[in-house]
Amino acid sequence: MPSPRPDRAAVVLCGGESSRMGRAKALLPFGTETLLQRVVRLCREACGEVLVVAAPGQEVPPLPAGVAVLRDARTRQGPLEGIARGLAAAAAPAAFVTSCDVPFLRPALVAGLFDALGGAAAAQAVVDGFPQPLLAVYRTRLAPRAEALLAAERRRVIFLVEGEETVALPEAAVRGFDPDLASFRNCNTPEEYAAALRDAGWSP
Repeated sequence: MPSPRPDRAAVVLCGGESSRMGRAKALLPFGTETLLQRVVRLCREACGEVLVVAAPGQEVPPLPAGVAVLRDARTRQGPLEGIARGLAAAAAPAAFVTSCDVPFLRPALVAGLFDALGGAAAAQAVVDGFPQPLLAVYRTRLAPRAEALLAAERRRVIFLVEGEETVALPEAAVRGFDPDLASFRNCNTPEEYAAALRDAGWSP
C-alpha cells in the first residue's frame, strides 16, 4: 500500500449537478461512509494533502481534519472550474484529480501516476485507447492556464495540457496497479450505484 506523501495532493471534484443520478452523489451512502468520504479516504492513502471542491452552497458530509473544502467560483462551468480551484489552492507541486463517484479507486494507481509524472506537466492513464483526464495527475502550475481557458470558454479538460509534455500511462501499466480497472468505474446512474453497492457487499 502506498504511503501518503506531503508533496502529493489530491483534488476531489464533487460540485457537479448529478443530473443522471437524480440526487447528490457526494452524499450517497456507501457502506458506513458516503461516496465522497470513501473517495477522500482512498486518496489520503497516497496523498498527504486532500482538497475537495464543491459547488457554492452544496452540502458536504463531515470530512477528516486537514481536508480542505473549496467552492467553485463560477457555476455550470464543468470540471475544469473545480480543477482550477484545486490546483490553485494546493501546496504540493502536483495533484491527482478525480471525481467523488469512483468508490473502487486504487491508491496504488494514484501513486503510480505520480511516479510516472517525472518532469512532465501531467500524467494520465490510458484505458481502451483513450487518456483519462479526470483520473490524472497535473502540475499545480497549470492553475493559471485553467483560469485562462475558463475565461475563453474553452472548458474541455483536455485543453489544459495542450502543447504541454504529458505522460500517457499505457493500459498494461495501469493494470499493473489496478488489474480490473476498478478505479475507472463511475457511479453516474442509480443502476450503476446499485451495482457498485452489490459488488462491494452492501445492500442497495
